[in-house]
Amino acid sequence: MSRLEAALNGLRSRHRVGIIPYVTVGYPTLESTIPIMRSLVEGGADVVELGVPFSDPLADGATIQRSSYRALQNGVTLESCFAVVEEMRKEDLTTPVLLMGYYNPFLSYGLEQLCQTCQTVGVDGFIVPDLPVEEAGDFHRASEKHGLDLIFLLAPTSTDERIARVARLARGFVYCVSLAGVTGARKNLPKTLPAFLDRVRAHTKLPLAVGFGISTREHVAAVGTMADAAVIGSALIDLIDRFSPAEREKGIREYIESLR
Repeated sequence: MSRLEAALNGLRSRHRVGIIPYVTVGYPTLESTIPIMRSLVEGGADVVELGVPFSDPLADGATIQRSSYRALQNGVTLESCFAVVEEMRKEDLTTPVLLMGYYNPFLSYGLEQLCQTCQTVGVDGFIVPDLPVEEAGDFHRASEKHGLDLIFLLAPTSTDERIARVARLARGFVYCVSLAGVTGARKNLPKTLPAFLDRVRAHTKLPLAVGFGISTREHVAAVGTMADAAVIGSALIDLIDRFSPAEREKGIREYIESLR
């Protein structure tokens, strides 16, 4: 059983909604990434999603676009992301870590080499927003060969045919995008979310994680009545911006704790 499977199965057995925070590697600095990850886990994060900075993050709103741009200015590369996970694994062998990145850098690096390196440093899987399931065969085979989970995204506009196709290939969990739009903290969850999740549930027994727009304890509680985990990204990046370096780790830890 993979780290990701073990973590999500543990949540189900304890009837607890999972917390999956997202942070961009290298934001606000490369040196701050591991302390931020540590604070997330100390606060109660069940899985950590690490963003690989990219110049054209088409699924992301202004907040994560800004963090990605800053990280690129800081010189962060895919190799930097590997190094962060490898260093993090010296102190944490259990928390699942996913790389959230766009397909071009992964393809340019080489899918086989990417998966081999990720297996070596301790990455548990990938979230690739711009990789449609119809074109994911090569990446899926390479990931599966190295025991890594390729997480697929579904949106409220996904057809039942596409949901079924994702369900056949999915491992780890299915990432359900709460709305037809980009990332960004929002006040309310869409009223259409329960019906969308019911459609996905009809095709898979894998855990469902909901992302895009999640920012508060109330959001997480609502997600917990419908799905298995909540993904928090833009709200966390905004929070990082509000704290001084001296206050950052404590503030992040307390924010994650508050979501419980």
